[in-house]
Amino acid sequence: MRQITFVLVLVISLSAAVAAQTASPKVNQTTNQAGNSYGYIFAAPGGTSEGGGGALHIGGGGEGVFKNGAGIGAELAYMTPFESFRDGIGTFSINGSYHFLKSSKSGKVVPFVTGGYTGFFRGGYSNGINFGAGVNYWFKPRIGMRLEFRDNVFLQDSSSHFLNVRFGLTFR
Repeated sequence: MRQITFVLVLVISLSAAVAAQTASPKVNQTTNQAGNSYGYIFAAPGGTSEGGGGALHIGGGGEGVFKNGAGIGAELAYMTPFESFRDGIGTFSINGSYHFLKSSKSGKVVPFVTGGYTGFFRGGYSNGINFGAGVNYWFKPRIGMRLEFRDNVFLQDSSSHFLNVRFGLTFR
């Protein structure tokens, strides 16, 4: 239970640090035309490509997006089977992304693609990659909803994929 509490406190702290850097965003909040930094938290039900039981991936992170839509971010999360919350593993990701900032006139709907490195840890450490696509919907200038599909691939066994659909909250 202490590990879970530690992960949650770390995720909230990381998200708060990203949000603290954006007290006065350098973006037109209506049109989303310039770069921005934001944090997000998510819950993602999913499963492995091999079948078996389902799993839950929960966590959060932060991302900086430049004027041209390119971005870089990091996240920390916990992935666990539904049957046993104690049997989970930690994940750490560093990603590049591209946000289609001019995809809607209002700037409220911002689709994105992402991919990068994932580290899996629990007693040891394994390397992996991830890739995905999603959309941020900004229903208020500083708060939005995040919907994303993500695939995490364990490099030690390239046929092992963890596929999930993320539901989250995004904030600037």
